[in-house]
This record gives sequence, structure tokens and C-alpha cells, in this order.
Amino acid sequence: MSVITIEGPIAAGKTSLTELLSTRLNSTPFYEPVSDNPVLPLFYQGNKAVAAGKWKTNPYAFLLQIFFLNRRFKMIKQAFAEANNVLDRSIYTDALFCKMNYERGNMTKVEWETYQELLANMLEELPNAAHKKAPDLMIYIDVSYETMLHRIKLRGRDYELPAQDPSLESYYQDLLERYRSFKKGYQTSPLLVLDGDRYDFVHQPAQRDAVLRQIYTKLARLGQLSDQEHEHLLEELTN
Repeated sequence: MSVITIEGPIAAGKTSLTELLSTRLNSTPFYEPVSDNPVLPLFYQGNKAVAAGKWKTNPYAFLLQIFFLNRRFKMIKQAFAEANNVLDRSIYTDALFCKMNYERGNMTKVEWETYQELLANMLEELPNAAHKKAPDLMIYIDVSYETMLHRIKLRGRDYELPAQDPSLESYYQDLLERYRSFKKGYQTSPLLVLDGDRYDFVHQPAQRDAVLRQIYTKLARLGQLSDQEHEHLLEELTN
């Protein structure tokens, strides 16, 4: 019984891995609020307007961050309470996006400071609200810029394509650098880094099984799987 969070840049494969793991581990998936997010397309339009010099800041940046923060806080409280689940991204990387928006001029200083205070209050309250301090494992999917762009094109959201908005190229490059810094400094829970360039766990069964073996072994070493459970899961891969 464990709480696993999946992290990584845009289009790294977080949702696919969440679905795969929740099925294999018989746990509950919690998905990032994208399909039902009315602010996200507006945010991309706002970034485009800022890059073109039409607006000084993006009026949707702060709104988007609060939308995500509210959903992620609710998700992780529920996940910690149920204690057997997989989260498609979590509250722990939320500030990465907000700080980037502030430093790129999409958000005002007052908005950034307000967000920081709110996030700090939420994280302070989380152990009391959910009776758990941290995930049992964070899985980080590491991908290059080329792989990220390839997968962005595959999922076909026009507002995410640099061809539609050239300013997204520098935005994505910046995002990758910030994720790399996050990965190096993360200490909240055990961390497993997967090579998302090497392993296509969505389309290649052999590579999918290789990734699952890494995850099962890490969970077993952390005491999140018994020897019997670990052996059973590995046997499933050979059948």
C-alpha cells in the first residue's frame, strides 16, 4: 500500500505511466486536471500576447496557478488518506511553474508572493489534513527537448505547439532546465529517475516491462512491496 507521484516535463508520459501503474498495482489513479481545465487554453493565449508585446503580464497566469494548486491540494489530501494510489503530477512541482511565470514576466510580484504564502500554508497543513507527510516514492520521467516536442506533437493539442506559438520554444527550454534543477534538489521522498528518451513504455512492450521492473524493484527495496508481491509482479511480466 503506497502513494506514488509521477513527475516530469510536459508530454513526458506521466498520464500513461499513472494509468499503467494503477492497473498493475491495483491502486487508484489521480490525474492532472487538463481536459476539464477552462483556464489552460486562455493561459497559452495570454503568453502569446505577452511575447508579442500586446500585454505586460499574462492575466491568466495567476488564475491558472491557483486552479492547479487548488486541485492538486485536494488530490494529494485524498491520496494520502486512501494510501494506495498513483498521482499524475503533484503539489511538489507546482511552484516550479509559478516561479517561472513570474520570472518570465507573466505574473506580477504581488501575485507571486501571494501564491508562495498560500502554498506554504497548504504544505504546512497537509500532514494534519491527510495524516501523512510525503509520498512513498516519486518517479521522475527525464526527457530531452527533442523527445518532449515529439510527444507534444503526438498528443495534438494545438495550443501547445511551437509552430502555432514560437514563444513556446524558449518557454519549454526554460521549463526543462527548471525541472532538472528540481530533480537534483528534491528530498521530500525517495526518488526514482526513469530515462524517458531510452524507454518508450507506451508503445514498446519490452521497454514498458523494463520500466516496470525498475519501479517494482525500487518499491521492494523501500519496503512498499513484500517479497511475495514483488515476485508475483515480476512473474506477470513474463506471462
